[in-house]
Amino acid sequence: MYDLIIRNARILDGDGGECHGSVAVANGRIAAIGVGLDDGDAHDVVDATGLALAPGFIDVHTHDDTNVICEPAMLPKLSQGVTTVVVGNCGISASPVRLRGDPPDPMNLLGDAEHFVYPRFSDYRDAVDAARPAVNVAALVGHTALRQNHMDRLDREASEPEIAAMRAELDDALANGALGLSTGLAYASAFSSSTSEVKALAEVLDVHGGVYTTHLRTEFDGIIGALDEAFEIGRHARSPVVVSHLKCAGAGNWGRGPEVIDHLAAAAHGHPVGCDCYPYSASSSTLDLKQVTDEFDILITWSTPHPEEAGRKLADIAAGWGVSLIEAARRLQPAGAVYHGMQESDVRHILSNPLTMVGSDGLPNDPLPHPRLWGAFPRVLGHYSRDVGLFPLAEAVRKMTGLSADRFGLTDRGRIRPGACADLVLFDPARIRDVASFSAPQQAADGIHGVWVNGVLSYRDKSPTGVRAGRFLPRQADVRTTFPSQQENHHV
Repeated sequence: MYDLIIRNARILDGDGGECHGSVAVANGRIAAIGVGLDDGDAHDVVDATGLALAPGFIDVHTHDDTNVICEPAMLPKLSQGVTTVVVGNCGISASPVRLRGDPPDPMNLLGDAEHFVYPRFSDYRDAVDAARPAVNVAALVGHTALRQNHMDRLDREASEPEIAAMRAELDDALANGALGLSTGLAYASAFSSSTSEVKALAEVLDVHGGVYTTHLRTEFDGIIGALDEAFEIGRHARSPVVVSHLKCAGAGNWGRGPEVIDHLAAAAHGHPVGCDCYPYSASSSTLDLKQVTDEFDILITWSTPHPEEAGRKLADIAAGWGVSLIEAARRLQPAGAVYHGMQESDVRHILSNPLTMVGSDGLPNDPLPHPRLWGAFPRVLGHYSRDVGLFPLAEAVRKMTGLSADRFGLTDRGRIRPGACADLVLFDPARIRDVASFSAPQQAADGIHGVWVNGVLSYRDKSPTGVRAGRFLPRQADVRTTFPSQQENHHV
């Protein structure tokens, strides 16, 4: 007897293929796929006529580290079909962390000091399992988190003893299931670290088969050199490389999408390399004085000294105060911002490449978050696949399921096949669309009919069921054995 049969579905398998038929679930796993499954053999039957069934989406780039514990319903992700989140990106993670005061920028994106209560990675893993979030959680270890554990200040390179201490802490986290190491080398808290410092840390990945992910040292004019630094670190550590939220940032960089993706693809011929991308031409982070410009709009999302200015353009705030853009930005800090600093054609070129996964990079603690927090995955399926025709629907699903699972060593996720965990999303290909906007970002997507996490119905027709079935997912394999090769990435 099966727990569930979803019948008459357009099955998108996560590998870029599709068929029509039924999927049976038992004990949290996919038990059978076919056309002759008997409804009488299941406790529950769902008729999926006219709908598509895909593996639950894997959001490979999130900052949900503390939210999966403090806000375990995880509605922004569950409502768009996400069943697994990868946390600890951009060099910032909730663990292992021992603060000596307020969290340094950009670790403050994850919460206040009271949220950093996991001195060991195993503490964080236990806390996730105790919270039982509605989605599965897999975690990277942040380079900046390690630096602030062992250094008196972050505007310098780490010493050899400090690097040794960081290596030991990273080794412990990897032994306890961490996916790998992430860096955020563009941020002031890590910018002073040398390539050799990161190389020394990344060597630990070789022992455990972990992945190296990186928010590049720059996404502006020097992006090619920053990519080369990332590839050099990965080759030295014999670790696969994922470039986080790949983009051509800044007006002076517009139109370089083909050059950047060609450079990534060339590197992938000699070493396992890939990237993730969010489907918007605006980014979001803390307010960075180095990025203040009049070349594009900058929207303030939060400000500690001036919370009343959230939701307003920096230019309008500066005009109202009668000061320059840079002076207004200084007065607002610490603050968050959305930067409309990309060209749509570059986003499409990067997003469409077979090397590219989908990640939201959403910031759940922003009072006025970027709409990607609620809308990234439906936007890929509805806007870019169906409406724009950037790639077939099955390829869109591959970019957010099977490819993602392989890149992060999650061997029993991301595919509809017998034996895989029953993380599933049922949606209407004709109706799915992102509803979240920059002015009203906290809105659930249209067209998501049902989401199952580990075989449990967790979301149905714009409402959570109240059952939370997520769990912590340790790295399940040496990523070097699962990371797709350049040839496999270009199967479409």
